[in-house]
Amino acid sequence: MIARKISILDKVCWDDKGIWGKGYFVSTVGINEQIIRKYIELQGKEDARQAKLEL
Repeated sequence: MIARKISILDKVCWDDKGIWGKGYFVSTVGINEQIIRKYIELQGKEDARQAKLEL
């Protein structure tokens, strides 16, 4: 199975929508949909960068 070959996959959750990492985003004021989308996009890039380092 691919999860055994790529160690970063041990740190994520699988569900019917795909792969999701365990984490959360916290803010009190000034956050809108655009900022949240940018945060999610940057998290995906960080995950991809980590996967490349472990291969």
